[in-house]
Amino acid sequence: MRVKRGTVSRRKHNKLAKLTRGYRGTKHRLVKTAKEALLHSGAYAYHGRKLKKRNIRTLWITRIGEAAKLQGISYSVLMNKLKKDKIELDRKILADLVVNDPETFKKIVASVK
Repeated sequence: MRVKRGTVSRRKHNKLAKLTRGYRGTKHRLVKTAKEALLHSGAYAYHGRKLKKRNIRTLWITRIGEAAKLQGISYSVLMNKLKKDKIELDRKILADLVVNDPETFKKIVASVK
């Protein structure tokens, strides 16, 4: 007896169609092209998640640098003095202080000056 795969293929194709909904042109219509587009989109998404971490760190550094400039100290000097004084605040926390609690940030800068 032969094996009929109609329902299995249909299910796979429907799953693929659901995942590629919203893609332009043949990328959401044709099975072969849709599968390729889905593989590429997964790779881009993975790479994007890595880039996001880099971009956020850059944003933190920019915020800290600008706030430090207003206090009359450069970013690199501030970070160096924090390290020497063994004040272990990472860039994420410092950037958060700049945005949400500038007074505390000013006190930290004053303490290392």
